[in-house]
Amino acid sequence: MSHASDTLVIGVIGAPYGVKGWVKITSHTHELDGVFAYTPWLLGQVQEGKQYVVDQWRTHNKGLVAKLVGVETRDDAESIKNLEISIKAEQLPQLADNDFYWRELVGMQVVTEQGYSLGVVKELFETGANDVMLIKANLNDAFGQKERMVPYLLDQVVKQVDRQAKTIKVDWDPAF
Repeated sequence: MSHASDTLVIGVIGAPYGVKGWVKITSHTHELDGVFAYTPWLLGQVQEGKQYVVDQWRTHNKGLVAKLVGVETRDDAESIKNLEISIKAEQLPQLADNDFYWRELVGMQVVTEQGYSLGVVKELFETGANDVMLIKANLNDAFGQKERMVPYLLDQVVKQVDRQAKTIKVDWDPAF
C-alpha cells in the first residue's frame, strides 16, 4: 500500500526469543492473540511492501512469541526488532451499517443538531463507562475551547454518522 491511511498498526515486533528466529510480539488488538487473526503482516515502512506470514505462535508467560516465515536465525530476528506490525485496512472484517471502526471516525467534523461546528475528531479512547471522542475545536471557536471530550453514545449523544459527508451530528452543548 502506498498510503499510510490504508494501513493500521496492530502490534510491534519485540526482542528475539531464542536462537531459531522466534520474536516477542506486542499486540495492540483488543484480544491479546487477535494480532494473529490477520495475515500477511507488513513490517516497518509500509512503502517497502515487505510482507511476512506467521509460521507458528504461542503464549509465553503473559506475552506472545512467534516464528515468521523467512526469519530463521537470531540475527534475522534482530533485524526486524522494534518494527511495527501493520495490516491493510481491507483485511478488517466488514461491519454493520451502524457500526464504525474508530479509524473511520478520526478526522470527521462534529456538528451539533443546531448546526454549530464543534471541531474535528482527533482521537477516540475507552473509559470504564463508554467510549469518548477527543475533538480538536476550530481556531475561531466562539466558546474559547481548544479541545472537547464528548461521549460516543449512539442515540443519546451521537445522533447520526455520515460516512460520505464525513460528519457526526451530536446532541451536545458547545459551551460544555
